[in-house]
Amino acid sequence: MSKAVALISGSLASLVAARLVLNEPEVSAVKLLHFRSPFFRDYEQSKDLARRFFRDSFRSQSVKKDFKELTNIPEQGSYTIKHCCTGCRQLMLRKAWRHMKKVGADFIVSGEIVGMRGLETADITQLTEQVGLAERVIRPLSAQYLPPTLPERQGWVDRAHLLDLTAEDRQSRLPQLARQLGIDCQGFPAEQRCKLTHPHFGKRLEDLLKEECFTMNTLELLEFPRYYKRPPDVKIVLGCDDEEKRRLQNFFLPEDLRLYVPAHRGPMALVRANWKSKSEPEIVEIIELAARITVTYSQASHAQRIQTNYRFENSQQTHRINVSPFRSESELEQHCSKPDC
Repeated sequence: MSKAVALISGSLASLVAARLVLNEPEVSAVKLLHFRSPFFRDYEQSKDLARRFFRDSFRSQSVKKDFKELTNIPEQGSYTIKHCCTGCRQLMLRKAWRHMKKVGADFIVSGEIVGMRGLETADITQLTEQVGLAERVIRPLSAQYLPPTLPERQGWVDRAHLLDLTAEDRQSRLPQLARQLGIDCQGFPAEQRCKLTHPHFGKRLEDLLKEECFTMNTLELLEFPRYYKRPPDVKIVLGCDDEEKRRLQNFFLPEDLRLYVPAHRGPMALVRANWKSKSEPEIVEIIELAARITVTYSQASHAQRIQTNYRFENSQQTHRINVSPFRSESELEQHCSKPDC
């Protein structure tokens, strides 16, 4: 009899892969392992799903400190989803290997599917070899495209029970298979679970990593759709609807600038910069730029001049400035960039 550690992300693929292995007569237990990071969402929902469909133990580990390795963005290179997913999977496999030895398991189960995020058979084989686990990682959903592993050769898992899914099959065959296994849920697709699957987030992160230091707070700002950057360090982030404003409210620091349009419905802006390094004219210029961006997305964007209020969070004094909105996105981007795909 053997034991396995299954990587559970909350995706339907990871749940199905774990269940397929658990159904094998020679597998006595499947220990579920989930990773938490600043880039992953839905931890509680993933935990609830795992406990709903499995009786085996569920553990989670934080990879917060390993975020640079997880993103896998080269210092002189650029963000790509394939490169990022490769770094993420290698990091998780190394940590899963240590967990496997700790709990006395024999192999690792992953829900990877050939073709997802640009990773083909050769890529998956190579990344597993690079972490020294070619024999110990089984991918039940696409195993027919991959070399046999130790669990198969040892008879713990019957290769005839393993599948030949590709990325094209994910929307058709995978849900049907899940229902056959008694998994009546949709899981959480990668686009919902992982911020790094969104190109605009990756490009913004690439830009942010070039700065000398940053915080988890700054990292959270990258998710907002209206995120502008003026080199080298000025960030202007807009909360446009009520939900975005509520979220943005959580990230103001004492030295940040708050900016809004008092007489018309419009965004709230958070402006962050190394203010101590700026001259008085530079500060005025930054405030005017942020005000113009804010009124551009307000209901008063048709007006010639619009009043905008602003104050620093560590000050009780509110100031006013009258500015004109930008008339086009291209005009706006002459003054700052919007790091996106």
